[in-house]
Amino acid sequence: MEEGYQNRTAFIKGAKDIAKEVKRQASKKVGRSVDRVTDEYSKRSYSRFEEDDDDDYPREGSQDGGYYRGDSQAANDDEGGHSDSTEGHDEDDEIYEGEYQGIPRAESGKGSLAGGPGSVDAGAQQFKDVAAAEAERRKDQEVLAQQYETILQECGHGKFQWTLYFVLGLALMADGVEIFVVGFVLPSAEKDMCLSEPNKSMLGLIVYFGMMVGAFLWGALADRIGRRQSLLISLSINSIFSFFSSFVQGYSTFLFCRLLSGVGIGGSIPIVFSYYSEFLSQEKRGEHLSWLCMFWMIGGIYASAMAWAIIPHYGWSFQMGSAYQFHSWRVFVLVCAFPSVAAIATLSVVPESPRFYLENGKHDEGWMILKQVHDTNMRAKGHPEKVFSVTTIKTVKQIDELTDTGTDTPVWKRYKLKIISLSQQIRQNILACFSPEYKRTTFMLMAVWFTMSFSYYGLTVWFPDMIKYIQKQEYDLKTKTFTKERVEHVTFNFTLENQVHSQGHYFNDKFLNLKMKSMVFEDSVFEECYFEDITSTHTLFKNCTFIASLFYNTDLFKYRMENCKLLNSTFLHNKEGCMLDFSDDFNNAYMIYFVNFLGTLAVLPGNIVSALLMDKIGRLRMLAGSSVISCISCFFLMFGNSESGMIALLCLFGGISIASWNALDVITVELYPSDKRCTAFGFLNALCKLAAVLGISIFQSFVGITKAVPIIFAAGALAAGSFLATKLPETRGQVLQ
Repeated sequence: MEEGYQNRTAFIKGAKDIAKEVKRQASKKVGRSVDRVTDEYSKRSYSRFEEDDDDDYPREGSQDGGYYRGDSQAANDDEGGHSDSTEGHDEDDEIYEGEYQGIPRAESGKGSLAGGPGSVDAGAQQFKDVAAAEAERRKDQEVLAQQYETILQECGHGKFQWTLYFVLGLALMADGVEIFVVGFVLPSAEKDMCLSEPNKSMLGLIVYFGMMVGAFLWGALADRIGRRQSLLISLSINSIFSFFSSFVQGYSTFLFCRLLSGVGIGGSIPIVFSYYSEFLSQEKRGEHLSWLCMFWMIGGIYASAMAWAIIPHYGWSFQMGSAYQFHSWRVFVLVCAFPSVAAIATLSVVPESPRFYLENGKHDEGWMILKQVHDTNMRAKGHPEKVFSVTTIKTVKQIDELTDTGTDTPVWKRYKLKIISLSQQIRQNILACFSPEYKRTTFMLMAVWFTMSFSYYGLTVWFPDMIKYIQKQEYDLKTKTFTKERVEHVTFNFTLENQVHSQGHYFNDKFLNLKMKSMVFEDSVFEECYFEDITSTHTLFKNCTFIASLFYNTDLFKYRMENCKLLNSTFLHNKEGCMLDFSDDFNNAYMIYFVNFLGTLAVLPGNIVSALLMDKIGRLRMLAGSSVISCISCFFLMFGNSESGMIALLCLFGGISIASWNALDVITVELYPSDKRCTAFGFLNALCKLAAVLGISIFQSFVGITKAVPIIFAAGALAAGSFLATKLPETRGQVLQ
């Protein structure tokens, strides 16, 4: 009896399994048929959209099928879609998690790779399946691009985009601040840390090396783990190490912190522009990406204003013995981290890019965000009754799933495998930028980015150096020279500045509580002289003889004495380290901040003009035209023989060249598909920072030698960049890939 019962149970179970399998196969066939019909309908809809760009987006209830719904269709969302990849899908009861939230089904899901190892036929079949899956993926991306543009048209442009504009603007502002930080603190930090010339040069360039690494790293990760998450991580790293760099005392640790701070902020530009572009429709994209560029200018103005307000206030400091000093320039470094911290805080109110979700097969998440965009804009415009009419959105089939390591695998090994898999995916993305489809575009953009960065950063650093050189020349013309003087029994208790004393003899003289600035003593004799409480800057003793002299509490170290003889002379209680004396460079510091403030503010007209004309004249005309005008303006540098003349030329060059940068940012975003956009932008921005390092190093080497070489280099690079820019495809009016 019991055996018969077991046979009957097994028979019923087998029948149920067969019924489930038949049902599953039938569901797949029906789903594929629905997909084909929907795709054909979508193509017809998109062709109509392409024929008439001015047509309004489809209205609610205006179509019989497809991805929009009317009033009668909204109640039956569950009947019109099929997805094998929708999160929570259950084949037994045909209910998936998203339905409980009112989210419609997706059109397509993740693909799977067929074929098994072990034979030549299996390998060939697997290769065919991979090629077919990749072709299907590209087809899905094209369909998604068209549909996504139509959905953005329905969502409109309003409160949501403006909120995102200010949030991402803070991240871009943090990048602009980072560029100026080291340059502003260097005059003070070099004294605080006793920096040599090579150390000063490395500190000035280290931020560019960090940003170069960060642009490449975070740009690639943003295409794999998401724009918002990558931006949050990169800004967090920037904030943390910017904070640490304001407190560390040693040169090595300060250099390390600024390097990692640069690595963090390096992801800002490639992610921000890609992120924002995926919320903009084609008729708004060029203009509003150009408006976004203004935050880089605001960052420069913020840094200049904070430096002007904080660094010269020498009372803003405290000291704990001789080991720990916290001067006002460190307060400035701390304040410069505020834009990055503010960007992190405000990023919590904005969602991930829906385009990223849809490209990675996450239909429900993408649909919910687009609905949020639509509802936010409609409520702000006074139309809360308007319903988001999209029912299903095309998602891209995935062929690069992470390896399932199982639950028995150790945690460290699972993370190791995930990192390896992620690295392989990033490598494939980078190589895809050099595939036959994108190779020409990538090489052209590399050339344009390199030439523009080489000339722009080279000249913008060369301008202040030339101003300093002109100031030094004017200062040297005021130098007083004294020869063969004999001074006896005299007490010097006032500042000695900008003098040269040659072949003098000083007997029983006292130098008390004074400052020596730009003083040179040559071939002189100091006999029975007394030096007490001396602070010196740019002071040197050459071929001098000190006889029975005493140095008490001075900074006249032996490195200030070249080929000098010390006979029966004593040094007591020397001032150790580099004494930070702000008053030496008080006026010069204000001039540096003022020049950078004017140079940054001068780009405002160029930003406004480029934003208003970007969608009217096109990206290529803006890029090539601005580069040509910048090239011509370089030749006016020959006439910059005064301080005011160089400042005026700096403002002119910055105001013209900013339009080229805005156009280049827009065209870079639009030339690559969504799954490669941040990777390509990050790679090109890393190349930009490398060119900046080369340009700064080369241009600085000619300061005080000749103007011709930097001008020829800058003009030649800009001319080459403008010519190559004309070979790029125009992207105005195109759907974002």
